Amino acid sequence: MPDLFSPLQLGAVKAPNRVFMAPLTRCRAGESHIPDELMAEHYAQRASAGLLIAEATMAMAGNSAFWKEPGIYSEAHVAGWQKVTSAVHDAGGRIFLQVWHGGRACHPALNGGKQPVGPSPIAIRGDEVHTPEGKKPYVVPRVLADEEIPEIVAGFRMAAENAKAAGFDGIEVHGANGYLLDQFLRDGTNRREGAYGGSRENRARLLFEVLTACCEVWGSDRVGLRISPLNSYNDIIDSDPIGLAGGLASHLNAFNLAYLHVMRADFFGKQSGDVMTPIRENYHGTLIGNMGYTADEADAAIQGGKLDAVAFGTAFLANPDLPARFKARAPLNAPDPATFYTPGPKGYTDYPCLS
Repeated sequence: MPDLFSPLQLGAVKAPNRVFMAPLTRCRAGESHIPDELMAEHYAQRASAGLLIAEATMAMAGNSAFWKEPGIYSEAHVAGWQKVTSAVHDAGGRIFLQVWHGGRACHPALNGGKQPVGPSPIAIRGDEVHTPEGKKPYVVPRVLADEEIPEIVAGFRMAAENAKAAGFDGIEVHGANGYLLDQFLRDGTNRREGAYGGSRENRARLLFEVLTACCEVWGSDRVGLRISPLNSYNDIIDSDPIGLAGGLASHLNAFNLAYLHVMRADFFGKQSGDVMTPIRENYHGTLIGNMGYTADEADAAIQGGKLDAVAFGTAFLANPDLPARFKARAPLNAPDPATFYTPGPKGYTDYPCLS
């Protein structure tokens, strides 16, 4: 029976353990959105993860939803990420890039005045976005026309090609947390009619087209997907998240992905329920769980056949050697939230490892 420290064949990639690092936005790429040596050091420090999943990275120019997040849409971005992948590989690690479009979570103040886009003209409520001009409320997105959808798919395809050129071992498509693909998936944000709205299958159409494009670039065994059917982050809900989870899982079998990565809960407690059981019942590939797992809970889920691996976020942020700490049952460093999104090495590359 496998456990948290057993190897796992992840599509075309063999992970030496099942302690994965979840993608974490850290806003260290600067105004140019180009990764640098500091980011390379950060990821290389965490190369003992079974798999590193690099942070949400802009697939297309002009779609920034954070201040100073990375991109993968130019030769300069490719060169910057090559520093990261080389450092990780030199340290013996494996790394996928999470490719992403913010959709309505983008803001004109971060994108030269450009209005964000979304499936329907519904703005994020109850939150604000950090910009160079201070915090600002989100704006109503411009509705993407059906004839514009191929441009989005082409943007993800180019991002996949650039990630390959940058030396990544694969990519993870970001279909979670209220960003563009998730905005199309959920009926709280997708009120459109036609080919990309209405039925659950139509709402998933854009996601499936993006997955198809990325698999054509990489081969399906080096493409993963992250979803969060319950999470209301970015003011997003669905009227039937459990049904969405099970139905989506069933349709995803046809893609033969490297893995499906699922956030199991809601940051804010607006929606509740068990999405992991219907996903496990309907999805026959490698399943990664995420969100609030302890080492013991993760190990029990793997040994019980409920999951194949677990991705840890905040714990990996503060503990570069997390697999070793879990194995030794050593105490964990406490994370410093004040430095999660600040520039420089403090709270980024200065967390200690076990001596």
